[in-house]
Amino acid sequence: MFDRLISYLDSIRARDPAPRSRWEVLLYPGVLALGLHRVAHWLFGAQLYFLARLVNHFSRMITAIDIHPGATIGRNFFIDHGFTVIGETAEIGDNVTIYQCVTLGGTNPTNGKGGKRHPTLEDNVIIGSGAQIIGPITVGKRARVGANAVVLDDVPEGATMVGLKARSTLVSAEEWIKEFIPYGTPCDEPCEEMIGTGNRRIEQLQREMAEMRAELEALKSGKSGIELPAQRSGTDS
Repeated sequence: MFDRLISYLDSIRARDPAPRSRWEVLLYPGVLALGLHRVAHWLFGAQLYFLARLVNHFSRMITAIDIHPGATIGRNFFIDHGFTVIGETAEIGDNVTIYQCVTLGGTNPTNGKGGKRHPTLEDNVIIGSGAQIIGPITVGKRARVGANAVVLDDVPEGATMVGLKARSTLVSAEEWIKEFIPYGTPCDEPCEEMIGTGNRRIEQLQREMAEMRAELEALKSGKSGIELPAQRSGTDS
């Protein structure tokens, strides 16, 4: 058990350069919230619902993180900062990272039956701050959801989602293998490369437009040697 705790703390230090020691990581609200959730989840599984909720409310009071006791969470889960809400039927895989102010929210069933109504995050997913993942959808392995994105549909493996409603940037995690992207938002090589390509295309179109304007001005002033189609047809007749 001690070895698992050390491995967990080291996994957080690998994703967050701020702490100087494992002792600091132990004070993180996300670490405290996860530890208390393990207790609440065990009580929930034993059908001690009131006690489970009591632990849940105490955890929320001291960490500002609300994890329903029924949520299923894998290994090395890291909530960086707080103010996060995770619903009852949410399922979270291994090595998932969530930043502040994220909601894993559920849909309201019209038939009165709870059922699966919260998202499933598969292994190695990163959710940026302020993102809202709503409904019984699946966010595939190694997917990244950018800050403030609103995700209402399934996310393929390795996709990067941004916007409201979220759309794919077409920059997949596998395209430029990186084990970890802070806040789930790529800001380096692929974005710069795509922006550079777009800028070059715009510059090319601007040059072509300038050449066309010059030719039109030359035609108007009668200084161009280019014949118009009407002039050529008149000569042939």
